[in-house]
Amino acid sequence: MSTAPGRSQASSHRSPQGEGTSVSGASWSPLPTGEFTGIHWSAPGAIDGQDPYLAWAEADKFAGYRGKPKGKPPKWLPIVIELTAPADVPALVAASSTKWLQIPRVYLNLPALRFCTAHVKPKFFQRLRSDPQLRGLIQRLELGLPVGHHTQPIHDPCTPGAHPVNAPDRLNGKVLGLIDGGLAFANQVFLNAKGRPRVKHFWRQDDTQDGNWPGNEPHHQTPLDPARAGPRPRDMGYGHELSGAAINKAMADHTHHGRLDEDALYEHLQLWDLSKPVNHGTHVMSLACGSGNLLQLRDDEASRCDLIAVQLDWSNVLDTSGGAMNVSVLDALMYILARCTPQAQLVVNISWGTLAGPHDGSSILEAAMDQLIDLCEGRLQVTVPAGNAYQSRTHANDTLAPGASVPLHWRVQPDDRTQSFLEIWLPDDAQGIEISVTPPGHAQALPPLRKGASGLWLGADGLPMCGLIFPNDSALGIGSTCALLALAPTFSRSAKAVTAPLGSWQVTLTNTGTEPVVFDAYVERDDVALGQNTGARQSYFEDAWYDTSGNIGSFVDHPGNPTPIRRSGTFNSLSTGQNTVSVGGLRQHASPSGHFALYSPRKPDPDASRPQRPGVKKVPDTLAASDTNPALWGVLGAGSLSGSVVRLAGTSSAAPQEARRLINGA
Repeated sequence: MSTAPGRSQASSHRSPQGEGTSVSGASWSPLPTGEFTGIHWSAPGAIDGQDPYLAWAEADKFAGYRGKPKGKPPKWLPIVIELTAPADVPALVAASSTKWLQIPRVYLNLPALRFCTAHVKPKFFQRLRSDPQLRGLIQRLELGLPVGHHTQPIHDPCTPGAHPVNAPDRLNGKVLGLIDGGLAFANQVFLNAKGRPRVKHFWRQDDTQDGNWPGNEPHHQTPLDPARAGPRPRDMGYGHELSGAAINKAMADHTHHGRLDEDALYEHLQLWDLSKPVNHGTHVMSLACGSGNLLQLRDDEASRCDLIAVQLDWSNVLDTSGGAMNVSVLDALMYILARCTPQAQLVVNISWGTLAGPHDGSSILEAAMDQLIDLCEGRLQVTVPAGNAYQSRTHANDTLAPGASVPLHWRVQPDDRTQSFLEIWLPDDAQGIEISVTPPGHAQALPPLRKGASGLWLGADGLPMCGLIFPNDSALGIGSTCALLALAPTFSRSAKAVTAPLGSWQVTLTNTGTEPVVFDAYVERDDVALGQNTGARQSYFEDAWYDTSGNIGSFVDHPGNPTPIRRSGTFNSLSTGQNTVSVGGLRQHASPSGHFALYSPRKPDPDASRPQRPGVKKVPDTLAASDTNPALWGVLGAGSLSGSVVRLAGTSSAAPQEARRLINGA
């Protein structure tokens, strides 16, 4: 699984070691008034119902997105909106102005759709506070990743009374959609019997030659050339689109003596990422719909059907915490649907994901995908990976009895140039829970906070090293609330940047109420995507009872083990919806230690008797091979250039195999 609100930061000075310095008297400072939203975040009730990542972004002045400690906020923010039933997108457009809220026109295509992405200016939040009609339309919103074109106006957005844009050359019959990064559509495994591209629509979401992601802001951004990268799709308002005919012409122009020069083709189309021998998206796409390799040729409907490919903005690929994934994935799904007729049978694979979130299908992106599948009435299926973090120690679960406390030891690594995040999820009706935080090297904890409270722990320069935001209810999920603990990087190349202490942060949950409370804690994903170098380092939990011996039987949870760190419940937070199909990983050849890939969630759950919050999903819907055997991880798929074969491991390789099975009609 590759990657996934905008959360990573490549920022640079080294943080204090933290493992021996005793500091006392630390206290929380109030959240400031947001410079963009105008929300007085420390006012009573201000954080309730909001996206805590938006509150944190304003508290640290969006440093997590630009890699600079100070600066002006973006002019526009990308968000995902869920509307209050029975409101729809035209109603929102009619109640707003394109001067401060812009929605891609593709969201006019599906009547009754209650979800959309948008770019908003500060006046949107002003109107949200002052206009009861607008406020009544919006149930919740989440922040996307405000970098690059995501902070600029959308071209030709929805206007009152506007009609949907009818995309040309819509596809019928069986169609496979791919949403990923690095999609080498001219590889021979994606061509038809006549040597022509099966990819009939290709949308790349990036707009410039220079990669733009958290911590990498090129001083000069060179726009892509529409004559080479393709025109901007009118219904999306950003990115560049290539039709099947345009791809075919470009391939013909770069074919000499009967041989296609793929390197020259991708250079011409400004797809420089495809010069790398391995690309995650190409490997995934070959498993979903490729014609196979010399070792295993494939001849089935999946290897012949029409394809629609969306190459995610590279900010998504590099920000593995999933910062812009909500906006970009939802836009990608809408693009794919708009290129198909109502009669098409569509399967879409999204081999992407993150670790934190409610894990009960109530995140805004999962809820949007569920509604899209419902509205399509059986003609849309979406496959997603179950996740690769089963052994990563990024999930804790326990039941807090009245009067009990549970300390969680969160190990934040040195030289981490990205922000780190811990989400603690509690049922909405949980009462009396206090959360206290003891930074590394501190003899005394920061004062405990309860529901409805928040605070920042500031460095000597007044910039936040840490923030705890604990709302009564959160926009990140429904039925549970999320307390967000956010940390600055532990290393930065800027002497002006604030850095958090590295080492073990103790986060203690105490139940002062009269009823037991079940909680889940998830460390957000913060690793480095394939072939990239962002300076991210994954943080994790530590506990003396957690079995890291590597012995047979040590790779699953045992009900009698008292550790709060649980493999069970470690699950891709994109994959817990009601209507999507989550896919776990198996070994093609079993061993005495079992037939599951060690990194994959299992079915059935070996720790099923453990209490959990209502609706939490811990078991994949189905399984597919993602490893050959215990010694040979991964499965073979296509490299970037024709004839090349690479091996990649992960449930990202399992999900497209299920997509293939579905398109073949099994």
